[in-house]
Amino acid sequence: MADQRVVLNGSETSGADLGAARRQGGAVRGEACEAGVAAAAQAGEGGAPLGSPLANPKTTRAVLEAFGLSAKYALGQNFLVNNDVVKKILALADVCPGDVVLEVGPGIGTLALGLLRAGARVVAVERDDDLVPVLAQTCGSFADRFTLISGDALDLTDDQLRRVAGANTPRSTDAEPCEAAGALPPSEDRALPSKFVANLPYGVAATLILDYFERFDFVTSATVMVQKEVADRIAAAPGTKNYGAYTVKLRLYAQVEGKFLVGPGNFMPAPHVDSAVVRLVRRQLCDEKGTPASPEDVRAAALMADAAFASRRKTLANSCKTFFSGRGTAGKHAAALLSDVFEAAAIDPRRRGETLGCEEFLRLGQAYRAIVEA
Repeated sequence: MADQRVVLNGSETSGADLGAARRQGGAVRGEACEAGVAAAAQAGEGGAPLGSPLANPKTTRAVLEAFGLSAKYALGQNFLVNNDVVKKILALADVCPGDVVLEVGPGIGTLALGLLRAGARVVAVERDDDLVPVLAQTCGSFADRFTLISGDALDLTDDQLRRVAGANTPRSTDAEPCEAAGALPPSEDRALPSKFVANLPYGVAATLILDYFERFDFVTSATVMVQKEVADRIAAAPGTKNYGAYTVKLRLYAQVEGKFLVGPGNFMPAPHVDSAVVRLVRRQLCDEKGTPASPEDVRAAALMADAAFASRRKTLANSCKTFFSGRGTAGKHAAALLSDVFEAAAIDPRRRGETLGCEEFLRLGQAYRAIVEA
């Protein structure tokens, strides 16, 4: 069996630490805590998703009680207890044997087991140290394909992922001409997570999704459980009430390719809100000539989105002027040049931000760089 790497408090350790964590819970007996071990015998990699043996109220409750734990509301813990939902997540995420998947908030291992049984290798990030021995028990049979990073997912770094993946050489980021809409060159970092699949803590979900698409270019898709209102913002179309700066900034990196609703009764404890799973697939944003947008263009487009929605009910001209005028000397310089920016981008400044599509924000970003940052 390959060496299992568990990263605790930012320091990398060997498979011995996983064994120690398992022994910490070794006094626990009963079918609940053997669920992960039993799953290995019925893994059946490939074919239809098998889901997770933990995804039911009885087993989840038994595992928590065996370790003397309960859901921590401060950490946004709501454990998924419907295996049909787990199967739908795996199907929507298109998880295949050999995939490397990044998961945030694995909890007791419910979704992680589904991913592992589908043949994926899982790199999981868990903030709650109390769940380390639980995960060591429930996912221990897949120790050769399960890596646990103990820490805050908001602090996760590119270097940390490369270290645990054993891929130390960044791939080339040279832009290539877009051959088709949404086309991306294949990643050379085969050991790095290409898919982000998680039941996210709702308090940080929106921030994490955008942050990971911005910082981890090897992540090509995200299939994530979020609060329904966040999913509505992610999938919103221009001109609708849910369409805003966040929608635009995320759309600069990825497009929505699937979504389904999940009611409160599918969790333990049941949250007070509806949830949804949404799938996002990274795309290469291109300008009207088919030239890939540079990272600087994308960042400028995101800045213009923030400016356009700073005062949602105002016109682009007024909202952007208010936004930049409050950002010091550099902001005042930008505000004075806004009319030139709008003209260069061929955008009517009397429009409102909610009427602009992603490609129009890209034009604004490119004009901003050419005029304001020149």
